Amino acid sequence: MSASGMERWSIAEITRRIAAGEVTAAQITEDALARIEKIDGELDAFLAVDAAGARSAAAGVDLLRTAGVALGPLAGVPIALKDMIVTKGVATTAGSKILEGWIPPYDATVVDRLKAAGAVILGKVNCDEFGMGSSTERSAYKPTKNPWDATRVPGGSSGGSSAAVAAALCTASLGTDTGGSIRQPAAFCGVVGIKPTYGRVSRWGIVAFASSLDQVGPLARSVADAAAVLQVIAGHDAHDSTSLVKDVPDFAAAITGDVKGLRVGLPKEYFAGELDAEVRASLDATIAALKDGGAELVEVSLPHTELALPAYYIVAPAEASSNLARYDGIRYGTRAEASDLLELYMKTRGAGFGPEVKRRIMLGTYALRSGYYDAYYKKAQQIRALIKRDFDEAFAKTDVLLTPTTPTPAFEFGAKSNPLEMYLGDIFTLACNLAGLPGMSVPCGFTAGGLPIGAQLLGKPLDEAVLFRTGAVIESAAALGDRRPALGGAA
Repeated sequence: MSASGMERWSIAEITRRIAAGEVTAAQITEDALARIEKIDGELDAFLAVDAAGARSAAAGVDLLRTAGVALGPLAGVPIALKDMIVTKGVATTAGSKILEGWIPPYDATVVDRLKAAGAVILGKVNCDEFGMGSSTERSAYKPTKNPWDATRVPGGSSGGSSAAVAAALCTASLGTDTGGSIRQPAAFCGVVGIKPTYGRVSRWGIVAFASSLDQVGPLARSVADAAAVLQVIAGHDAHDSTSLVKDVPDFAAAITGDVKGLRVGLPKEYFAGELDAEVRASLDATIAALKDGGAELVEVSLPHTELALPAYYIVAPAEASSNLARYDGIRYGTRAEASDLLELYMKTRGAGFGPEVKRRIMLGTYALRSGYYDAYYKKAQQIRALIKRDFDEAFAKTDVLLTPTTPTPAFEFGAKSNPLEMYLGDIFTLACNLAGLPGMSVPCGFTAGGLPIGAQLLGKPLDEAVLFRTGAVIESAAALGDRRPALGGAA
């Protein structure tokens, strides 16, 4: 830990202190860069650190403050970006060799909005290749380690994003979530992660995995910090045809500390299967805390839950097989030496894509083949509609749903070498994406061995505010704020 302890300051504290002249954005940034230099060798969270860009952004914030100009809501706040997010002048690889060395000429909309708010972008963090994984073991470059136990995975695909926040290498980060890739690593690393409603945040400038499922969202150490970041990046974007033309509410105002009268649904299917005993105990304590706070607990049923996994693994690979067809070695990224066009395609994709990406491309291509489309893709979309209907019926009598985020705490590297075992770990997070709902993971406890446990909240479309309201109460009841990983020689 730095002598100042500023790496643990909240967004509100950073912006307040900078505005008051108690500290400069440059000092905050140098502290973050020094911590990355000291600690990231233990974690391998970062793929690229943009020290020059971060220092320039911090200097800009300090100049504005000196000139008496009003500062943005994230002024001087150090933020890391998942490497699926296009960033001008900084290598963006999506964790894949096929994009190795690609330097984008533009920023994604979410990056534009962060910069306009005064955020300091530290660099790009690791992820499973093209977002296809649940452990960050599928990055083409290196695995990222869990800050709480280096023998365990940080989750995925936004593993670098969650690990960097948990280790206080940044104040917050952005990840992407196609089937749980923000919420699952947030649970494994003991941070808050929110997947907004589909269309709430622009996908323009996000490397596409499955276009009808992908969403960008923040990871942070507190519910309030996550709300502050989402406040900045949410809103309509004309560049993105799926972006919703909806007003963005004041998320901070939703954090009242009160859940009295809130109807909290407990889907019986999420508690009926194989659930780690310590995860279940933490969820029981969370349920008790909400009840003590005046929430009304309602048992609900989501009967098509068991079909979410097979439906997802038809829809997502099908969309991926289409999206990834653009990587051909001609326009950008890796290009293999070849004597003709067909050989160029085969060699480039053979060398550039990893095994998990190839597996999903083949699954998706097969499902979309003539003669198979009705049996697989069309059927999966019908199941998707049933899953959405289940949620609609549940929300007719509840305000928010509470479930485990993951069946188990973080697992050891190599423990899930069978792809199906890895896929089953996402059983609680997939349906949220299929239905386009907002979902959030909030730390709610620790195992006896010191591994974080997350509780998942699922909300009605565009009702992220209720997630922040409920999540803040869970966060307060769990009282885990002072626990932190021992890194960099700290005891």
